[in-house]
Amino acid sequence: MIHPIVYQNGLSVMDDTAFEKQSALFALAVSDIVLINMWCHDIGREQAANKPLLKTVFQTPLENLEPVLREDIQKVEVVALSSYEEKEEQFKDQVMVATVRCEEIANEKYGSFVANEKWCQIEEAVESGPVSGFGKKLSAILNISLSEYDAEAIYFDEGVRSAKRQQLEEKLLQLVQPAHQSMLSHIRSGTLEKFKEAFDKALNAGDGFSLAAQTCTQSYMAHFDEWHADAVIEQANWDTSKARDKLRRDIDAHIASVHAAKLSELTSSFEAKLNEALSGPVEALLDGANSGTWAAIKKLLRHETALAVAGFSNAISGFDMDGQSKDKLIASLENYARGVVEAKAREESGRVLIRMKDRFSMLFSHDSESMPRIWTGKEDIRAITKTARSASLKLLSVMVAIRLDDDVDNIETTLSSALMDTKNNAAVKDRSIITFDPLASSSWEKIPSSRTLITPVQCKSLWRQFRTETEYTVTQAISAQEAHKRNNNWLPPPWAIVALVVLGFNEFMTLLRNPLYLGVIFVGFLLIKALWVQLDISGEFRNGALPGLLSLSSKFLPTIMNLLKRLAEEGQKPATADSQRNATKSYQNGSSPLSDSSSSPSSSSASSGVISPQNGTEYSNTLKDD
Repeated sequence: MIHPIVYQNGLSVMDDTAFEKQSALFALAVSDIVLINMWCHDIGREQAANKPLLKTVFQTPLENLEPVLREDIQKVEVVALSSYEEKEEQFKDQVMVATVRCEEIANEKYGSFVANEKWCQIEEAVESGPVSGFGKKLSAILNISLSEYDAEAIYFDEGVRSAKRQQLEEKLLQLVQPAHQSMLSHIRSGTLEKFKEAFDKALNAGDGFSLAAQTCTQSYMAHFDEWHADAVIEQANWDTSKARDKLRRDIDAHIASVHAAKLSELTSSFEAKLNEALSGPVEALLDGANSGTWAAIKKLLRHETALAVAGFSNAISGFDMDGQSKDKLIASLENYARGVVEAKAREESGRVLIRMKDRFSMLFSHDSESMPRIWTGKEDIRAITKTARSASLKLLSVMVAIRLDDDVDNIETTLSSALMDTKNNAAVKDRSIITFDPLASSSWEKIPSSRTLITPVQCKSLWRQFRTETEYTVTQAISAQEAHKRNNNWLPPPWAIVALVVLGFNEFMTLLRNPLYLGVIFVGFLLIKALWVQLDISGEFRNGALPGLLSLSSKFLPTIMNLLKRLAEEGQKPATADSQRNATKSYQNGSSPLSDSSSSPSSSSASSGVISPQNGTEYSNTLKDD
């Protein structure tokens, strides 16, 4: 109950002082709240502020009202209202006691909620992870706080009570909203992690990418809705669609990331297979370059590319891609295969000079059966050199450009006419007319620069270097051939033979008159021939005159002694044969003594026998012991 005491200009409306005091006491006794209204400019004045009246009222013994007043006075609360003149609107809001009291109750319940032990536990737990039954637990605590407010503010104006209750509810929801956001964040991150695990497991099990992505997405979005329903606060009407949308964006981003990673992994795998299938064979084909090399390389490229494209198309069939994206990936794989061949060709073109020298050495130093050549003087070194150089030039013509398309060029003809046609080149040198050099250019006809490996100018320089480095091999072969001819030609020159015939005519006639000289000469020839064979004179002089003489001087005496020993052994063989024949003849005529054989007597028996050499009859006599 409110009883106002109104003062104006320091005087009570009632002039009777006694009545004034009595009414003040009555108001104090029967009222719950006493409002003292005075002018703001009267504050601090003695009479205008009615200090004597207030002093009388509060100092008057109130024996009859003591029990009630003492209890009420202990609950007296002083509230300072705003100045009406300065803050009229705020004064009007605070005048209503229901507003003040309801707000106090609301603040009290807010403080009680903040200090609530269960709320503190939930707030602390939700920082580290999701809390089971979060929505139900928090809704129950909020209901208790709001119910207590309703119970204490039930006697106040309904409009004021409801407004303050709504304010209290909003403040409480603002307080718990960060915890609710943390809970949603934990649910979202946990759902995303479980989705990733399930998605990876499905892919490892062999499920198609698109099917696995769709199935896992639907399943775990449904799980999120279930877990989110458990975190809903009954008193709140928050829009949580942002959390769900964020989860869906995260899932889609992860799917896109895995999609790109899987495609990259598949592409890298098939590129590695193409590299392995093409690099080695292409290198081998270029090493043995001939007219059909690039045709064989193109055939190999088409075959391996077709196999790779078929396998790749089958592998990406589960990704549910549009036709344009598939065609783009397949085209990229085909370009990679072509790039492998081109890269290997460029690599081998850098070693073309080494390849040319190896081919020249193989053909020049080995025959058609790959056996090392022995320069005996019968070989046509000029023809062999031309053949080997032509083969090396053929290798160069194959390596100058990449020929993976069906274009036709005349590079081989140009190189052959410019570098191998020595007659035409000599004719050009003899003429004083300036002619066009087909290799004086930096590009080939009908060959773009992107497919050029060696330019015409570079070919000319390489060929000059090649001829310089292989000239020594040809010179060595010619020298070896001439040395072999000298070592195997022991006849004197024709003029020397004629001189010997003319000057030795008298000696020849002497030999005809005395045949004994011919026998001596023949025996001497045999001895010299034997010494020639035994000493291997031609072989010794292959290493030079001085080493040959030194070697022969050390072998001459042992060889002579060996010949004499063998002659002596041959002379003793007839005498030994005659003695053996005489012994055999005497044995057959019976002149050899008979051999008697006897045995010593034994305890049981003894026997003796003689064999006649004429008829071979054996006679035996047996003695028996009695």
